[in-house]
Amino acid sequence: MILLMGYQRCSTCQKAKRFLEMNNVQFKTRDIVAEKLTEEELRKLYEMSNVSLQSFWNTSGGVYRQMRIKDTIHSMSEDEQIKLLASNGMLVKRPILMVNDQVTVGFKEATYLDMIRQA
Repeated sequence: MILLMGYQRCSTCQKAKRFLEMNNVQFKTRDIVAEKLTEEELRKLYEMSNVSLQSFWNTSGGVYRQMRIKDTIHSMSEDEQIKLLASNGMLVKRPILMVNDQVTVGFKEATYLDMIRQA
């Protein structure tokens, strides 16, 4: 199963979606702002990815800056970070692509190609 998680108004998510469509990939989508990821889902995605938890933060987003998370993130436990990420979909970096048991955060064509070829 291939799942693209993002936000419909995110231009990078739109690029990722077009890329998958142009490569004739059948996939499902999930708007993580309208349908937030749960703590359990975030933990699973994090464990399936090969990236740090820091990579899941939308550090360029307005909500992240407004909440001044950069000032407190280093003193937060992993559980606290996951709980905060689950509280607001705008805090989560996007898109997130899940292909079977692989997860990547952000959009890089080469990474997407590698993942969909293994699907």
